[in-house]
Amino acid sequence: MSFTVAIVGRPNVGKSTLFNRLVGKKLALVDDTPGVTRDRRPGDAKLVDLKFTIIDTAGLEEAGPETLEGRMRAQTEAAIEDADLTLFVVDAKSGLTPLDKTFGELLRRSGKPVVLVANKSEARGSDAGFYDAFTLGLGEPVPISAEHGEGMIDLRDAIVEALGEDRAFPEDDFEAETNVDVLQSEVGAEGEAEEEPVYDETKPLRVAIVGRPNAGKSTLINRFLGEDRLLTGPEAGITRDSISVEWDWRGRTIKMFDTAGMRRKARVQEKLEKLSVADALRAIRFAETVVIVFDATIPFEKQDLQIADLVLREGRAAVLAFNKWDLVEDPQAVLADLREKTERLLPQARGIRAVPISGQTGYGLDKLMQNIIDTDRVWNKRISTARLNRWLDGVQIQHPPPAVSGRRLKLKYMTQVKARPPAFMVSCTRPDALPESYVRYLINGLRNDFQMPGVPIRIHFKAGENPFEGRKRKR
Repeated sequence: MSFTVAIVGRPNVGKSTLFNRLVGKKLALVDDTPGVTRDRRPGDAKLVDLKFTIIDTAGLEEAGPETLEGRMRAQTEAAIEDADLTLFVVDAKSGLTPLDKTFGELLRRSGKPVVLVANKSEARGSDAGFYDAFTLGLGEPVPISAEHGEGMIDLRDAIVEALGEDRAFPEDDFEAETNVDVLQSEVGAEGEAEEEPVYDETKPLRVAIVGRPNAGKSTLINRFLGEDRLLTGPEAGITRDSISVEWDWRGRTIKMFDTAGMRRKARVQEKLEKLSVADALRAIRFAETVVIVFDATIPFEKQDLQIADLVLREGRAAVLAFNKWDLVEDPQAVLADLREKTERLLPQARGIRAVPISGQTGYGLDKLMQNIIDTDRVWNKRISTARLNRWLDGVQIQHPPPAVSGRRLKLKYMTQVKARPPAFMVSCTRPDALPESYVRYLINGLRNDFQMPGVPIRIHFKAGENPFEGRKRKR
Protein backbone atom coordinates (compact mmCIF):
# COMPACT_ATOMS: atom_id res chain seq x y z
CA MET A 1 0.00 0.00 0.00
CA SER A 2 1.27 3.47 -0.91
CA PHE A 3 0.33 5.44 2.24
CA THR A 4 -1.48 5.13 5.55
CA VAL A 5 -4.67 6.93 6.61
CA ALA A 6 -6.13 7.08 10.14
CA ILE A 7 -9.85 7.68 10.71
CA VAL A 8 -10.43 9.70 13.88
CA GLY A 9 -13.29 11.54 15.55
CA ARG A 10 -15.46 11.50 18.63
CA PRO A 11 -17.59 8.42 19.39
CA ASN A 12 -20.54 7.46 17.17
CA VAL A 13 -19.83 9.70 14.17
CA GLY A 14 -19.56 6.73 11.76
CA LYS A 15 -15.82 5.99 11.67
CA SER A 16 -16.22 2.21 11.54
CA THR A 17 -18.95 2.49 8.91
CA LEU A 18 -16.56 4.53 6.75
CA PHE A 19 -13.78 2.01 7.43
CA ASN A 20 -15.99 -0.87 6.24
CA ARG A 21 -16.96 1.15 3.17
CA LEU A 22 -13.31 1.75 2.21
CA VAL A 23 -12.11 -1.83 2.76
CA GLY A 24 -15.18 -3.24 1.00
CA LYS A 25 -15.98 -5.66 3.84
CA LYS A 26 -17.79 -5.57 7.17
CA LEU A 27 -14.61 -6.04 9.18
CA ALA A 28 -15.32 -3.58 11.99
CA LEU A 29 -18.26 -3.99 14.34
CA VAL A 30 -20.90 -1.31 13.87
CA ASP A 31 -23.62 -0.46 16.38
CA ASP A 32 -25.60 2.56 17.54
CA THR A 33 -23.91 2.31 20.94
CA PRO A 34 -21.08 4.87 21.27
CA GLY A 35 -17.58 3.53 21.84
CA VAL A 36 -17.89 0.17 20.03
CA THR A 37 -14.36 0.41 18.59
CA ARG A 38 -11.57 0.32 21.16
CA ASP A 39 -8.44 -0.96 19.40
CA ARG A 40 -6.69 0.21 16.26
CA ARG A 41 -7.85 -1.90 13.32
CA PRO A 42 -5.85 -1.77 10.07
CA GLY A 43 -7.23 -2.73 6.66
CA ASP A 44 -6.43 -2.55 2.95
CA ALA A 45 -8.56 0.19 1.42
CA LYS A 46 -9.44 1.07 -2.15
CA LEU A 47 -11.07 4.36 -3.14
CA VAL A 48 -11.57 4.61 -6.91
CA ASP A 49 -7.94 4.45 -8.10
CA LEU A 50 -6.30 4.95 -4.69
CA LYS A 51 -4.94 2.01 -2.69
CA PHE A 52 -3.81 2.61 0.86
CA THR A 53 -3.77 1.24 4.41
CA ILE A 54 -6.65 2.50 6.54
CA ILE A 55 -6.72 2.44 10.35
CA ASP A 56 -9.99 2.51 12.28
CA THR A 57 -9.63 4.01 15.76
CA ALA A 58 -11.55 4.45 19.00
CA GLY A 59 -13.62 7.58 19.51
CA LEU A 60 -11.59 10.47 20.90
CA GLU A 61 -12.66 11.36 24.44
CA GLU A 62 -11.17 13.53 27.18
CA ALA A 63 -10.22 11.30 30.11
CA GLY A 64 -7.42 10.54 32.54
CA PRO A 65 -4.53 8.43 31.19
CA GLU A 66 -5.20 5.53 33.61
CA THR A 67 -8.87 5.14 32.68
CA LEU A 68 -10.12 2.86 29.91
CA GLU A 69 -11.15 5.89 27.83
CA GLY A 70 -7.70 7.43 28.39
CA ARG A 71 -5.96 4.26 27.19
CA MET A 72 -8.26 4.20 24.16
CA ARG A 73 -7.28 7.79 23.38
CA ALA A 74 -3.58 6.84 23.62
CA GLN A 75 -4.19 4.13 20.99
CA THR A 76 -5.82 6.70 18.70
CA GLU A 77 -2.95 9.16 19.16
CA ALA A 78 -0.51 6.37 18.24
CA ALA A 79 -2.50 5.78 15.04
CA ILE A 80 -2.29 9.49 14.17
CA GLU A 81 1.46 9.37 14.71
CA ASP A 82 1.86 6.36 12.40
CA ALA A 83 -0.40 7.72 9.63
CA ASP A 84 0.54 9.87 6.65
CA LEU A 85 -2.89 11.52 6.60
CA THR A 86 -5.86 11.78 8.99
CA LEU A 87 -9.55 11.70 8.12
CA PHE A 88 -11.25 13.75 10.85
CA VAL A 89 -14.90 12.63 10.85
CA VAL A 90 -17.63 14.87 12.28
CA ASP A 91 -21.38 14.28 12.41
CA ALA A 92 -23.14 16.75 10.10
CA LYS A 93 -26.52 15.57 11.36
CA SER A 94 -25.98 16.44 15.02
CA GLY A 95 -23.51 19.28 14.47
CA LEU A 96 -20.24 20.11 16.19
CA THR A 97 -19.58 19.56 19.89
CA PRO A 98 -16.85 20.95 22.17
CA LEU A 99 -15.04 17.59 21.75
CA ASP A 100 -14.82 18.15 17.97
CA LYS A 101 -13.16 21.52 18.52
CA THR A 102 -10.75 20.13 21.13
CA PHE A 103 -9.57 17.34 18.88
CA GLY A 104 -9.48 19.56 15.84
CA GLU A 105 -6.83 21.57 17.68
CA LEU A 106 -4.96 18.33 18.51
CA LEU A 107 -4.86 17.39 14.82
CA ARG A 108 -3.57 20.82 13.83
CA ARG A 109 -0.70 20.42 16.31
CA SER A 110 0.17 16.97 14.89
CA GLY A 111 1.49 18.57 11.69
CA LYS A 112 -0.03 15.77 9.57
CA PRO A 113 -2.29 16.47 6.57
CA VAL A 114 -5.95 16.42 7.63
CA VAL A 115 -9.08 15.90 5.54
CA LEU A 116 -12.23 17.05 7.33
CA VAL A 117 -15.14 14.66 6.62
CA ALA A 118 -18.76 15.64 7.35
CA ASN A 119 -20.52 12.27 7.64
CA LYS A 120 -24.29 11.66 7.61
CA SER A 121 -24.70 14.56 5.17
CA GLU A 122 -27.63 12.79 3.52
CA ALA A 123 -29.77 13.39 6.62
CA ARG A 124 -32.42 16.08 6.65
CA GLY A 125 -31.19 19.18 8.45
CA SER A 126 -27.51 18.32 7.99
CA ASP A 127 -26.67 21.57 6.15
CA ALA A 128 -26.24 23.51 9.39
CA GLY A 129 -23.78 20.96 10.75
CA PHE A 130 -21.88 20.94 7.46
CA TYR A 131 -21.36 24.72 7.42
CA ASP A 132 -20.57 24.71 11.14
CA ALA A 133 -17.60 22.40 10.39
CA PHE A 134 -15.85 25.30 8.62
CA THR A 135 -15.26 26.88 12.07
CA LEU A 136 -12.76 24.10 12.90
CA GLY A 137 -10.22 25.80 10.64
CA LEU A 138 -9.26 22.55 8.88
CA GLY A 139 -10.38 23.55 5.41
CA GLU A 140 -13.53 22.77 3.50
CA PRO A 141 -15.33 19.68 4.84
CA VAL A 142 -16.13 16.82 2.45
CA PRO A 143 -19.83 15.89 2.72
CA ILE A 144 -20.31 12.11 2.58
CA SER A 145 -22.64 9.34 3.64
CA ALA A 146 -20.51 6.38 4.76
CA GLU A 147 -23.61 4.22 5.14
CA HIS A 148 -24.89 4.84 1.61
CA GLY A 149 -21.56 5.39 -0.17
CA GLU A 150 -22.28 8.96 -1.22
CA GLY A 151 -19.47 11.49 -1.71
CA MET A 152 -16.68 8.93 -2.19
CA ILE A 153 -15.38 10.61 -5.37
CA ASP A 154 -15.07 13.94 -3.52
CA LEU A 155 -13.29 12.19 -0.65
CA ARG A 156 -10.82 10.66 -3.10
CA ASP A 157 -10.06 14.06 -4.61
CA ALA A 158 -9.58 15.62 -1.17
CA ILE A 159 -7.10 12.89 -0.16
CA VAL A 160 -5.07 13.36 -3.36
CA GLU A 161 -5.03 17.14 -2.88
CA ALA A 162 -3.92 16.84 0.77
CA LEU A 163 -1.14 14.34 0.05
CA GLY A 164 -0.07 15.47 -3.39
CA GLU A 165 0.02 13.43 -6.58
CA ASP A 166 3.50 12.00 -5.94
CA ARG A 167 2.62 10.50 -2.56
CA ALA A 168 -0.86 9.40 -3.57
CA PHE A 169 0.35 7.60 -6.71
CA PRO A 170 3.94 6.38 -6.16
CA GLU A 171 5.41 4.49 -9.10
CA ASP A 172 5.60 0.75 -8.58
CA ASP A 173 9.22 -0.35 -8.54
CA PHE A 174 8.60 -4.05 -8.36
CA GLU A 175 6.61 -6.75 -10.13
CA ALA A 176 4.44 -9.24 -8.34
CA GLU A 177 6.05 -12.65 -8.25
CA THR A 178 4.15 -15.87 -8.50
CA ASN A 179 5.36 -18.72 -6.36
CA VAL A 180 5.08 -21.60 -8.78
CA ASP A 181 5.82 -24.14 -6.07
CA VAL A 182 2.78 -23.01 -4.11
CA LEU A 183 0.54 -23.42 -7.13
CA GLN A 184 1.74 -26.93 -7.91
CA SER A 185 -0.51 -29.78 -6.85
CA GLU A 186 0.40 -31.98 -3.93
CA VAL A 187 -0.78 -35.04 -5.83
CA GLY A 188 1.80 -37.52 -7.09
CA ALA A 189 2.23 -38.78 -10.62
CA GLU A 190 0.00 -41.79 -9.97
CA GLY A 191 -2.81 -39.69 -8.54
CA GLU A 192 -1.90 -40.58 -4.96
CA ALA A 193 -1.27 -37.98 -2.27
CA GLU A 194 2.42 -37.96 -1.41
CA GLU A 195 3.43 -38.18 2.22
CA GLU A 196 4.52 -34.92 3.80
CA PRO A 197 4.81 -32.50 0.84
CA VAL A 198 7.19 -29.58 1.23
CA TYR A 199 5.89 -27.48 4.08
CA ASP A 200 5.21 -24.00 2.73
CA GLU A 201 6.68 -21.44 5.12
CA THR A 202 6.30 -18.54 2.68
CA LYS A 203 2.63 -17.96 3.47
CA PRO A 204 1.62 -16.17 6.68
CA LEU A 205 0.43 -18.56 9.37
CA ARG A 206 -2.99 -17.45 10.64
CA VAL A 207 -3.28 -17.86 14.41
CA ALA A 208 -6.36 -16.95 16.48
CA ILE A 209 -6.04 -16.30 20.21
CA VAL A 210 -9.24 -17.27 22.03
CA GLY A 211 -10.42 -17.82 25.58
CA ARG A 212 -12.63 -16.56 28.37
CA PRO A 213 -12.72 -12.83 29.22
CA ASN A 214 -9.71 -11.54 31.18
CA ALA A 215 -7.56 -14.60 30.43
CA GLY A 216 -4.80 -12.32 29.12
CA LYS A 217 -5.16 -12.70 25.34
CA SER A 218 -4.35 -9.10 24.38
CA THR A 219 -1.48 -8.92 26.89
CA LEU A 220 -0.02 -12.06 25.31
CA ILE A 221 -0.08 -10.57 21.79
CA ASN A 222 1.45 -7.30 23.04
CA ARG A 223 4.29 -9.30 24.59
CA PHE A 224 4.86 -11.10 21.27
CA LEU A 225 4.99 -7.76 19.43
CA GLY A 226 7.10 -6.01 22.06
CA GLU A 227 4.76 -2.98 22.15
CA ASP A 228 1.37 -1.94 23.54
CA ARG A 229 -0.35 -2.52 20.21
CA LEU A 230 -3.63 -3.75 21.73
CA LEU A 231 -5.67 -2.20 24.49
CA THR A 232 -5.29 -4.02 27.82
CA GLY A 233 -6.30 -3.49 31.42
CA PRO A 234 -7.85 -5.08 34.50
CA GLU A 235 -11.38 -4.66 33.12
CA ALA A 236 -12.91 -7.82 31.66
CA GLY A 237 -14.21 -7.70 28.09
CA ILE A 238 -12.05 -4.83 26.79
CA THR A 239 -11.55 -6.42 23.35
CA ARG A 240 -14.62 -6.33 21.10
CA ASP A 241 -13.41 -6.61 17.51
CA SER A 242 -11.18 -9.41 16.24
CA ILE A 243 -8.01 -7.44 15.52
CA SER A 244 -5.28 -8.87 13.27
CA VAL A 245 -1.58 -8.05 13.63
CA GLU A 246 1.39 -9.34 11.63
CA TRP A 247 4.91 -9.98 12.87
CA ASP A 248 7.88 -12.23 12.11
CA TRP A 249 9.03 -15.10 14.30
CA ARG A 250 12.37 -16.57 13.26
CA GLY A 251 11.73 -15.65 9.62
CA ARG A 252 8.13 -16.92 9.53
CA THR A 253 5.33 -14.39 9.06
CA ILE A 254 2.62 -14.83 11.69
CA LYS A 255 -0.79 -13.20 11.37
CA MET A 256 -2.39 -13.19 14.82
CA PHE A 257 -6.02 -12.45 15.61
CA ASP A 258 -6.96 -11.10 19.01
CA THR A 259 -10.57 -11.97 19.82
CA ALA A 260 -13.21 -10.98 22.34
CA GLY A 261 -13.56 -13.11 25.45
CA MET A 262 -16.22 -15.79 25.04
CA ARG A 263 -18.63 -16.23 27.96
CA ARG A 264 -21.29 -18.88 28.42
CA LYS A 265 -24.12 -18.42 25.95
CA ALA A 266 -26.68 -17.93 28.72
CA ARG A 267 -24.73 -14.92 30.02
CA VAL A 268 -24.46 -13.20 26.64
CA GLN A 269 -27.42 -10.83 26.62
CA GLU A 270 -26.35 -7.54 25.04
CA LYS A 271 -26.46 -7.21 21.27
CA LEU A 272 -22.93 -5.80 21.16
CA GLU A 273 -21.47 -8.78 23.03
CA LYS A 274 -23.29 -11.14 20.68
CA LEU A 275 -21.65 -9.34 17.75
CA SER A 276 -18.25 -9.63 19.43
CA VAL A 277 -18.64 -13.37 20.01
CA ALA A 278 -19.80 -13.88 16.42
CA ASP A 279 -16.68 -11.99 15.27
CA ALA A 280 -14.52 -14.30 17.42
CA LEU A 281 -16.18 -17.36 15.86
CA ARG A 282 -15.37 -16.03 12.37
CA ALA A 283 -11.74 -15.59 13.44
CA ILE A 284 -11.63 -19.24 14.57
CA ARG A 285 -12.98 -20.43 11.22
CA PHE A 286 -10.54 -18.23 9.31
CA ALA A 287 -7.50 -19.26 11.36
CA GLU A 288 -5.31 -22.29 10.77
CA THR A 289 -4.06 -22.72 14.33
CA VAL A 290 -5.97 -21.59 17.43
CA VAL A 291 -4.32 -20.86 20.76
CA ILE A 292 -6.81 -21.46 23.58
CA VAL A 293 -5.72 -19.31 26.52
CA PHE A 294 -6.51 -20.66 29.99
CA ASP A 295 -6.10 -18.74 33.22
CA ALA A 296 -3.64 -21.01 35.04
CA THR A 297 -4.97 -19.87 38.43
CA ILE A 298 -8.52 -21.10 37.61
CA PRO A 299 -8.13 -23.52 34.66
CA PHE A 300 -10.62 -25.91 33.10
CA GLU A 301 -13.74 -23.97 33.85
CA LYS A 302 -16.75 -25.32 31.95
CA GLN A 303 -16.47 -22.49 29.43
CA ASP A 304 -12.79 -23.34 28.78
CA LEU A 305 -13.77 -26.87 27.78
CA GLN A 306 -16.65 -25.63 25.62
CA ILE A 307 -14.31 -23.28 23.75
CA ALA A 308 -11.79 -26.08 23.23
CA ASP A 309 -14.53 -28.42 21.98
CA LEU A 310 -15.78 -25.73 19.57
CA VAL A 311 -12.28 -25.20 18.14
CA LEU A 312 -11.76 -28.94 17.62
CA ARG A 313 -15.21 -29.44 16.06
CA GLU A 314 -14.31 -26.69 13.60
CA GLY A 315 -11.30 -28.80 12.64
CA ARG A 316 -8.66 -26.25 13.66
CA ALA A 317 -5.20 -27.13 14.92
CA ALA A 318 -5.17 -26.20 18.61
CA VAL A 319 -2.58 -25.40 21.26
CA LEU A 320 -3.39 -24.80 24.93
CA ALA A 321 -1.65 -21.91 26.71
CA PHE A 322 -1.85 -21.78 30.51
CA ASN A 323 -1.37 -18.05 31.09
CA LYS A 324 -0.48 -16.14 34.30
CA TRP A 325 2.11 -18.78 35.17
CA ASP A 326 3.97 -16.16 37.20
CA LEU A 327 1.11 -16.32 39.74
CA VAL A 328 1.27 -20.11 40.19
CA GLU A 329 2.79 -21.62 43.33
CA ASP A 330 4.59 -24.98 43.03
CA PRO A 331 4.72 -24.88 39.18
CA GLN A 332 5.93 -28.48 38.70
CA ALA A 333 3.05 -30.04 40.63
CA VAL A 334 0.51 -27.74 38.97
CA LEU A 335 1.86 -28.49 35.47
CA ALA A 336 1.69 -32.26 36.05
CA ASP A 337 -1.91 -31.90 37.27
CA LEU A 338 -2.88 -29.70 34.29
CA ARG A 339 -1.46 -32.14 31.74
CA GLU A 340 -3.27 -35.06 33.40
CA LYS A 341 -6.53 -33.11 33.27
CA THR A 342 -5.89 -32.14 29.65
CA GLU A 343 -5.65 -35.80 28.59
CA ARG A 344 -8.71 -36.74 30.64
CA LEU A 345 -10.99 -33.81 29.80
CA LEU A 346 -10.07 -33.47 26.09
CA PRO A 347 -9.91 -37.07 24.86
CA GLN A 348 -10.95 -35.98 21.36
CA ALA A 349 -7.52 -34.33 20.97
CA ARG A 350 -5.23 -36.77 22.73
CA GLY A 351 -1.68 -35.47 22.85
CA ILE A 352 -2.70 -31.81 22.39
CA ARG A 353 0.21 -29.50 23.17
CA ALA A 354 -0.11 -27.57 26.45
CA VAL A 355 2.37 -24.82 27.35
CA PRO A 356 2.70 -22.76 30.56
CA ILE A 357 3.24 -19.09 29.74
CA SER A 358 3.11 -15.59 31.19
CA GLY A 359 2.00 -12.72 28.98
CA GLN A 360 3.22 -10.28 31.62
CA THR A 361 6.81 -11.56 31.90
CA GLY A 362 7.24 -13.30 28.53
CA TYR A 363 7.90 -16.70 30.10
CA GLY A 364 7.33 -19.63 27.72
CA LEU A 365 6.51 -17.57 24.61
CA ASP A 366 9.24 -19.07 22.41
CA LYS A 367 8.12 -22.56 23.40
CA LEU A 368 4.52 -21.62 22.65
CA MET A 369 5.43 -20.39 19.16
CA GLN A 370 7.44 -23.54 18.42
CA ASN A 371 4.44 -25.64 19.45
CA ILE A 372 2.20 -23.56 17.16
CA ILE A 373 4.53 -24.21 14.21
CA ASP A 374 4.84 -27.94 15.03
CA THR A 375 1.07 -28.34 15.40
CA ASP A 376 0.48 -26.62 12.07
CA ARG A 377 2.89 -29.06 10.40
CA VAL A 378 0.91 -32.00 11.78
CA TRP A 379 -2.37 -30.37 10.72
CA ASN A 380 -1.03 -30.17 7.14
CA LYS A 381 0.35 -33.72 7.14
CA ARG A 382 -0.36 -36.18 4.32
CA ILE A 383 0.26 -39.93 4.38
CA SER A 384 0.69 -42.06 1.29
CA THR A 385 -2.06 -44.53 0.41
CA ALA A 386 0.38 -47.43 0.35
CA ARG A 387 1.47 -46.81 3.94
CA LEU A 388 -2.11 -46.36 5.09
CA ASN A 389 -3.22 -49.71 3.65
CA ARG A 390 -0.25 -51.55 5.14
CA TRP A 391 -1.17 -49.97 8.46
CA LEU A 392 -4.87 -50.86 8.03
CA ASP A 393 -4.01 -54.55 7.43
CA GLY A 394 -1.83 -54.56 10.54
CA VAL A 395 -4.37 -53.02 12.91
CA GLN A 396 -7.07 -55.45 11.73
CA ILE A 397 -4.77 -58.39 12.45
CA GLN A 398 -3.98 -57.01 15.88
CA HIS A 399 -7.59 -56.11 16.68
CA PRO A 400 -10.15 -57.34 14.11
CA PRO A 401 -13.43 -55.45 13.66
CA PRO A 402 -16.28 -56.99 15.66
CA ALA A 403 -18.89 -59.36 14.29
CA VAL A 404 -22.37 -57.88 13.97
CA SER A 405 -25.37 -60.25 13.65
CA GLY A 406 -22.95 -63.13 13.14
CA ARG A 407 -21.11 -61.45 10.25
CA ARG A 408 -17.65 -59.97 10.75
CA LEU A 409 -17.05 -56.51 9.38
CA LYS A 410 -14.10 -55.99 7.06
CA LEU A 411 -12.14 -52.82 6.27
CA LYS A 412 -10.90 -53.16 2.68
CA TYR A 413 -9.13 -49.98 1.61
CA MET A 414 -8.00 -46.64 3.06
CA THR A 415 -6.78 -43.35 1.63
CA GLN A 416 -6.31 -39.78 2.85
CA VAL A 417 -8.79 -37.49 1.13
CA LYS A 418 -7.58 -34.16 2.57
CA ALA A 419 -5.41 -32.42 5.11
CA ARG A 420 -6.15 -29.37 7.30
CA PRO A 421 -7.34 -31.32 9.30
CA PRO A 422 -6.26 -34.85 8.27
CA ALA A 423 -9.28 -36.71 6.87
CA PHE A 424 -9.41 -40.32 5.65
CA MET A 425 -11.82 -42.48 3.70
CA VAL A 426 -12.19 -46.19 4.52
CA SER A 427 -13.99 -48.58 2.19
CA CYS A 428 -15.65 -51.32 4.23
CA THR A 429 -18.59 -53.69 4.52
CA ARG A 430 -21.64 -52.38 6.36
CA PRO A 431 -20.19 -48.99 7.42
CA ASP A 432 -23.31 -48.12 9.46
CA ALA A 433 -22.72 -51.13 11.71
CA LEU A 434 -19.17 -50.20 12.70
CA PRO A 435 -19.23 -49.38 16.44
CA GLU A 436 -17.96 -46.04 17.74
CA SER A 437 -15.41 -47.79 19.93
CA TYR A 438 -13.66 -49.26 16.88
CA VAL A 439 -13.63 -45.84 15.17
CA ARG A 440 -11.87 -44.42 18.25
CA TYR A 441 -9.41 -47.33 18.09
CA LEU A 442 -8.54 -46.40 14.50
CA ILE A 443 -8.20 -42.68 15.29
CA ASN A 444 -5.93 -43.33 18.27
CA GLY A 445 -3.88 -45.74 16.16
CA LEU A 446 -3.39 -43.08 13.48
CA ARG A 447 -2.30 -40.56 16.13
CA ASN A 448 0.26 -42.92 17.66
CA ASP A 449 1.65 -44.61 14.55
CA PHE A 450 1.87 -41.55 12.29
CA GLN A 451 2.79 -38.97 14.96
CA MET A 452 -0.32 -36.79 14.75
CA PRO A 453 -0.88 -35.70 18.36
CA GLY A 454 -3.48 -33.15 19.30
CA VAL A 455 -5.07 -32.39 15.93
CA PRO A 456 -8.62 -33.37 14.92
CA ILE A 457 -8.73 -36.52 12.77
CA ARG A 458 -11.72 -37.35 10.59
CA ILE A 459 -12.53 -40.83 9.23
CA HIS A 460 -15.36 -41.35 6.72
CA PHE A 461 -16.62 -44.86 5.98
CA LYS A 462 -18.31 -45.96 2.79
CA ALA A 463 -19.42 -49.25 1.34
CA GLY A 464 -17.34 -50.39 -1.60
CA GLU A 465 -14.63 -52.60 -2.96
CA ASN A 466 -10.89 -52.22 -2.78
CA PRO A 467 -9.97 -50.52 -6.11
CA PHE A 468 -6.73 -52.53 -6.25
CA GLU A 469 -8.41 -55.93 -5.69
CA GLY A 470 -8.71 -56.65 -9.41
CA ARG A 471 -5.06 -55.78 -9.98
CA LYS A 472 -4.05 -58.23 -7.23
CA ARG A 473 -6.04 -61.06 -8.83
CA LYS A 474 -4.35 -60.49 -12.20
CA ARG A 475 -0.96 -60.73 -10.58
